[in-house]
Amino acid sequence: MDRRENLRHLLETYPDTRALPEHAVKGFLREAGLPAPDGFFIPAGGSLPDCSRLSYPLVAKVSSSRIRSKSDVGGIRLGLTNSAEVASAVADLMGIENAEGVILEEQAQAGTEVIVGGIIDPQFGPVVMFGLGGVLVELFHDVAFALAPMTRDDAYRLMERVKGYRLLTGYRGAPPRDREALADILVTVSELIATGFLEEIDLNPVALYPSGAMILDAKMFVAVRH
Repeated sequence: MDRRENLRHLLETYPDTRALPEHAVKGFLREAGLPAPDGFFIPAGGSLPDCSRLSYPLVAKVSSSRIRSKSDVGGIRLGLTNSAEVASAVADLMGIENAEGVILEEQAQAGTEVIVGGIIDPQFGPVVMFGLGGVLVELFHDVAFALAPMTRDDAYRLMERVKGYRLLTGYRGAPPRDREALADILVTVSELIATGFLEEIDLNPVALYPSGAMILDAKMFVAVRH
């Protein structure tokens, strides 16, 4: 089954949902060959799973289609190092208003944060967006856009159009970030948004390392279904 068919299957699994659940999006991205943390989804009222296949520290995050920003509601617990801390964090997060469950996953190492997105522009059609990630994108709006789908060469050119590109090439003696891994993510997002099945893709932040990358937060919004 190719990515397009995998995406169609994902949408069929959530037929009445516009904002796809984060755990389902990350599972889909892993199947598509992109790096996302390994973990579990615990639905509201569900019991704790066996976490033995995960490596500590873990992070727990509230999951809800009605909560736009997890940090705004205190919906993230970092640095969980044992089962007691996990149980306490999950119980706290389940108590947040509108919580539909909790995502429990391996906590990724800090890296250079970027944002990768896809939208359907009313004038240009499917478009990919790239820029500095995390809170930096809100502060500096250092982003660039390109038409989708794109080639790997298009992806590298898109990277070079943001002012913060120097952070990826080895700024002030820091090792360069893995632009090949970033190109993989950009090209895949461009192919997904070009299917017409989705209205928006938001991967923010994506942590880049000297070798590899990790998608820390992922959102997908379904296009209007006819």
